[in-house]
Order: sequence, then structure tokens, then C-alpha cells
Amino acid sequence: MTPPLPPQNTPPAPPIAVDLLITARWVLPMAPHGACLEHHAVVVDQGRILDLLPIAAARSLYAPREQSDLGEHALIPGLVNAHAHGAMNLLRGYGDDLPLLRWLRERIWPAEAEHLSEAFVHTGTLLAAREMLRGGVTCVNDMYFYPAAMARAYLDTGLRAIVGLIVIDFPTRYGAGPDDYLARGLASRDRFRDEPTLRFSLAPHAPYTVGDAALLRVAALAEELDLGIHTHLHETRSEIAEHLSAHGCRPLARLHRLGLLSSRLAAVHAVHLEDTEIALLAHHGASVVHCPASNLKLASGFAPAARLLAAGVNVALGTDGAASNNRVDLLSETRLASLLAKGVSGDASAWDAHASLRAATLGGARALGLESRIGSIEPGKQADLTAIKLSAEELQPLHDPAARIVYSAGREHVDAVWVAGHARVRGGCLTAEMPAGLEATVCMWQNRLVSSRIH
Repeated sequence: MTPPLPPQNTPPAPPIAVDLLITARWVLPMAPHGACLEHHAVVVDQGRILDLLPIAAARSLYAPREQSDLGEHALIPGLVNAHAHGAMNLLRGYGDDLPLLRWLRERIWPAEAEHLSEAFVHTGTLLAAREMLRGGVTCVNDMYFYPAAMARAYLDTGLRAIVGLIVIDFPTRYGAGPDDYLARGLASRDRFRDEPTLRFSLAPHAPYTVGDAALLRVAALAEELDLGIHTHLHETRSEIAEHLSAHGCRPLARLHRLGLLSSRLAAVHAVHLEDTEIALLAHHGASVVHCPASNLKLASGFAPAARLLAAGVNVALGTDGAASNNRVDLLSETRLASLLAKGVSGDASAWDAHASLRAATLGGARALGLESRIGSIEPGKQADLTAIKLSAEELQPLHDPAARIVYSAGREHVDAVWVAGHARVRGGCLTAEMPAGLEATVCMWQNRLVSSRIH
């Protein structure tokens, strides 16, 4: 018996209901590298990217509950600030125009010894989180004291965060020593471990402030708990010279000997590296977090960013804290990183605009162990997205959206930001109002800091 023929003119399937449809003039997905898609849409449902396709196809296939039409914008993955000290927004301008070790010993450490507290950290981190969101950052890797206060501030603002569990040899107002810091930090991790936008890392401050016993414990805990390691490394020549005198080797060699050199490691600054050290970082899959503005302001030097990339080292970008940068502005770091790489290498083609954007997005995600979740616009990833409006007259004419973002645009052109599909910035303004009393609290801390310097 011949089977019946299917009915002719079968009606099309009804559109699929989704949470959000974002249409954009350009989409720069970061994967594949250098891609720039025109007139495309990103489909978001339940906080994740469901699809990336031409606008016409998206409108026929999906029925969004909300739609955002960005006809003059480039849509990129949310920026990843791979190194920050959010609470130090309260110390912005407090130790200007000093080299690193004097800056620490004469300004920062004395201020922390007098004022460090849970309230100080929560207020400063709130201030930093709001600044970062307005600048297009959707994820930050933070290292400071009182991790529970940091975690609460990032949850309050909706910014995705890696909260570093600080380890340092000397006592502070937060803890008595390495064992105490680790115990307190791990307790904070247990308290917040189920929050979907928070993760934790182990954050030994630097080889010159952390002894062998603590570093060995950090290495063991990282493996046991599957945590990343976030540390300052090779920031200044004087740091390396002092380390050679105290330990008989350069800091990276000591980290290698103690078992901290792996793909878990995010080595911050890495300004002064020999070729063998760059090869060692590449061999072990470690990442370098490049902080160009902080390196310049503290006169630490010029990181070998182009050589790192050429050797296959994953490079991310960080702002460092507002006390050593004054702007927690990752978009400006993309421009500075590209220009410095060209100037230091003598090669104008080094670190092109796409490489700089990749370092600020997918490179940062990889440095934090989050490349399967964020850093590119791909189905299945979290919908962490930033829209940059490119219609301003100072951005015209527009030949290449990536180059325009890196070399001409600023954070004032960031128009919309989503974290896990939730709008955190619309029309250039934060969707969450400033917490009650935040301005007055910041002013109070300023007065206390000024008073302590006078006395």
C-alpha cells in the first residue's frame, strides 16, 4: 500500500519563545579570531546565548519577550578585567607619583594598617563594580582582603567576579598570617559557593611577601579544590633583585620549584621576563595579565606583550587598582596595550585591534579558567555582552569596527551591558540606582584617610 503523501503547504513551525533578542549593526564574537558579522542577532534565553544568526532569520525563528535593537552599535563579549583591587577605589589618588615599593611602604600599607575593615572593603568594591559596569566590564578578577565583603558587593551590583582569597606572610587588620588568611578565605568560599556569578581563586600576594610554606599550601589547595592562582610576579627590577638576594633565584623559578606554575596561574604584570621565562610560561600554559597603565604610572617598565603572544602565552588585560591607575577602565587598557606593544617591539603590526579585544575578552576568560563560559559570543555561553555605540562624530568615518573600538572609542561610548542576560547598563546608565548613602560613606572614608595623612 502506498503511504499517503504529506500535506502540501505545511505551515511553518511557530517561533520559539525566548527571553531576549539583541540585534546589532556589527557583532564581534571573538571566535573565530578576527570575525566581524554585520546585521546579526544574538538570541538569549535563561541567561545563556542560544543562537547567533542574521537578523532576518532570527526574527522569523524566535519570539522574544524583550528586544534590544542596536542599529548603530558593535556588540562584543563583556570585557574581562583580569586583575583588580576593587576596594582600593577608596585610595584613588592617595599615593600618586611614587615607585612601587615606596608606594606600598609609605602610602598603601600604612593606610591599610589604620583603616582596613569589612566596611571599607565593601564600600570601595561597590564603587569599583559600578565604575567597571559602566565601562563595559562584565567579569572581574579581584584580589584583596575581606573576601566576604567583596563577594557581597559584587552580588549587590550584579557584576560577575572571581574573588581572590588573599595570602600574605605578615599580619593585617584582616588576619594574623597565612594559615588564618586561608581559613577565613575558604570559609567565605563555602558561604558563597552556590552563587552562579561568583567563583573563587587563591591569591598569594607576591613571591616577595609569601614564604615557601604558604606557597606550597596554595599549590596543594589549588589542586585539591580546583582553584586558580592569582599573584603579582616580576613587576619591578628591584623586586627581582631583592628576591635573588633572599632566595638565590628569580621569582618565577621559585614558583616553578614549588609547583605553582601551571594553567591555573594568572601571573600579573610579568614586566621583566627573560626569553627562557617566557618559554617556561608558554610550556606550562600559564597566563599573563598585562596592566599597562599601572606599569607606566608606577614606572615599573614595559611588559613584553608582543613577545608573550608570539611565544604562545595567553595574555589577558587588567586595570590593577584605582590607587595605581586612577581609572578602572579596561577599554582604555586595550588601546594602551596595543600602542605599547607596537612601540616596544618596533613593529606597527604587533597587537592589532582584534588581538587587543581578544585579550580583553577571551584572553581574560581563559586566564580565569572561564573560557567555556564567557569571553566570546557563542551558543551555550553565558550572555555577558557589551554594546558600544559607534555613531558619535568623533568616531567617524568608520572603516573597521574593531579598530574604531580600540583606537578611538572610550568607556563613554558604552551604551548597554548584560551579565548572564540581565541588563546592568541601558543608555549608558546603570540600571541599579546608587545604594543609599554610598556617596556620603565614600566622603567619610576620604576624610578619614586625609586626616590620617596629616597626622
